[in-house]
Amino acid sequence: MVGDQVKIGYSFWGFLGPGILDTPDGGRSHRQPLVDGIAAAGHEVLFLQENRDLHEAGLDLRDRYLWCAGLPPLDALFLEWRWPIPGRNTTPRGTPGHTPDLHRQDELLAHYAVAQGVPTVVWDKDRRLARNHRLRRRVNVGICEPALRPTRGATSLLFPVADASLDSADPIALTVTRRGLPLVYVGNQYDRDEPFDTFFAPAAARFSHRVAGKWTRTATWPHVKFTGRCAFGEVAAVYRSSLATVLLLPERYARAAQMTQRLFEAVLAGCLPITPARIRRCGDFAPPELHVEDGVQVIERIEQLLAVAGTPAHADLLAGCIRRLDRFRLSRQIETLTTLLADLVSHPRRRTSGTVTPRTEMGNQR
Repeated sequence: MVGDQVKIGYSFWGFLGPGILDTPDGGRSHRQPLVDGIAAAGHEVLFLQENRDLHEAGLDLRDRYLWCAGLPPLDALFLEWRWPIPGRNTTPRGTPGHTPDLHRQDELLAHYAVAQGVPTVVWDKDRRLARNHRLRRRVNVGICEPALRPTRGATSLLFPVADASLDSADPIALTVTRRGLPLVYVGNQYDRDEPFDTFFAPAAARFSHRVAGKWTRTATWPHVKFTGRCAFGEVAAVYRSSLATVLLLPERYARAAQMTQRLFEAVLAGCLPITPARIRRCGDFAPPELHVEDGVQVIERIEQLLAVAGTPAHADLLAGCIRRLDRFRLSRQIETLTTLLADLVSHPRRRTSGTVTPRTEMGNQR
């Protein structure tokens, strides 16, 4: 991504298109814009994991994108970081339920980052890369996190939103139509029980609502309407049906001001993001009028929003949310990636003898 055309190997375990219903892949909202942005900058992208769009979802995108199962010559390697999931990607190949994402990542790291010293970017989207991982010490490796306050030494690379989507967002058009539900949440349960109990559950006892996502432990909230996972293509429609959502983050995200794709999915559909004040730099994600300290304030905010729904005050509030999405703009993220790769290329490459480093030393160190 520096100088002339660069060939970038891109490793991700997920989908470019809508994918399948039973998957936790949140990358579908931002992966394709990022890839298209890299290509629009004049670079070649090769996908290095399995073509799950084709093999699992039956969507053939090979006329637009390239997949490679081998180890082709590359100028740079870009990884959406994978971590050990016992019983899934830590099992031997061929084991029922096995996924090859981690084994493949180990292979790519050993071949490109270690043996060849290829400039490598690790995008730690789930904050799973150990702070003492040896990758953080390699001069040819840059660590990125989609956080405003990333780990020391890491670069902030946010989940991108296409420039055109931001430029065309019309707060007036998005707020004039009636919304049937006061409250909705779209997303899975993972590490969100405490914020859900604190912020969402009290309001769910007061207002009509819906929770769309994989929630398997729900006995604590018998009054909450859980409707299960919805298809990725239905997410925007769910948000368009509701006046507001609550941004629920795992604590490790909240501490780092790492916002998920749920923010821009909701805002661009006109659904206002009620934002817990405990989230670091919450003012960068939503106007103060949408900040809350507890479940009581969530109820108060929804009552206030119901009172102004469809008015200019409603549109002004949504406009404030849209303006805050500018930091996620795709062109900004492409600039960040360009600068990072230029910096990695400027350092002398640290090469090894070519010996493949075992997983316990490289790919999976925790």
